[in-house]
Amino acid sequence: MNKVRIAAVGKELPKYCRETSDIIPLVEAWLGHQDQRFMRKVVKIFEGAAVDKRYSIMSPEDVFSATSFEEKNNVYSREIKKLGSTVLRNTLLKCNWTPESLDYIITVSCTGFMIPSLDAYLINDLNLRQDIVRLPVTEMGCAAGVSGLIYANNFLKSNPDKRIALVAVESPTATFQHTDYSMANMVSAAIFGDGAACVLLSSEESIDGPRVIGGDMYHFPDTTQMMGFDLTNHGLKMILDVGVPDTIAAHFPEIVHPFLKKYGTTIEDIAHLIFHPGGKKIVQTVEALFGDYGKNIDDTRDVLRRYGNMSSATVLYVLERFMDRELKSGEKGLLLSFGPGFSAQRLLLEW
Repeated sequence: MNKVRIAAVGKELPKYCRETSDIIPLVEAWLGHQDQRFMRKVVKIFEGAAVDKRYSIMSPEDVFSATSFEEKNNVYSREIKKLGSTVLRNTLLKCNWTPESLDYIITVSCTGFMIPSLDAYLINDLNLRQDIVRLPVTEMGCAAGVSGLIYANNFLKSNPDKRIALVAVESPTATFQHTDYSMANMVSAAIFGDGAACVLLSSEESIDGPRVIGGDMYHFPDTTQMMGFDLTNHGLKMILDVGVPDTIAAHFPEIVHPFLKKYGTTIEDIAHLIFHPGGKKIVQTVEALFGDYGKNIDDTRDVLRRYGNMSSATVLYVLERFMDRELKSGEKGLLLSFGPGFSAQRLLLEW
């Protein structure tokens, strides 16, 4: 079986950026006709979300304007093509790969609709090979960054001397519902931002980078109602159950320990936790669970603070931080993300 390694990770951010303190006046204007107590509650959600700044593919003023699903999806389609092309091109340059050297491309996005999917446009923009294999991953939400890595690993470990690009581009701001005053919409508006990431993986012997030891998925039974989108005439309406952190905590031992045991290790042997920052409460829940083992998720918390939750791309921003460090040979890292299904995705790395 071939060794699969991560060669490089890159990120790209949209041009619009605002501090949360600058977003709050827009929230107050949006909710100005609502009960004042409700508005103060929503403002507190924004202030307490542990997100200092976020980026977006459209101006924040436009996000809070009443536009149609069609108009916002058109912006999504236009801008993720740009972000996807840029992040793929720049990440290829990081390890001196040519676009023509790619054998497989996986694209990840759940915050808009495009047919053909993003990968088709990337093939044309970067002149990828005509025989490249495409895999668009469209409906796995925040978990899909790790899901894409699992799919890449499964292909590469059976195919020697191959290269894969995983490109995740998300715009949660394009899904914002102007007439939805549910807590799910308020919380999602407070924590989400837009961004793109790319991971290059290879089964070539000469590639440097952490080795993928293994990756698995864990599916929570009868929890499809906990997270996702409802497709309405106005667009994608957020579903976000308040019980998500407690559900994660209840399943945590089964999520982590059997997976690590399968690959011959334990939580005590994990030096680096590369966890998806789903939101402040989820981060606090997982931090407390890992804290019992003397571990921290400081990088996860800092990515949430700097960028917000960018759905599938966010865990790859955390991964990039570890890729940019000089880590000791033999150190292990655990990637972990949660998403609609409800499911947990796990990947084990060794430097």
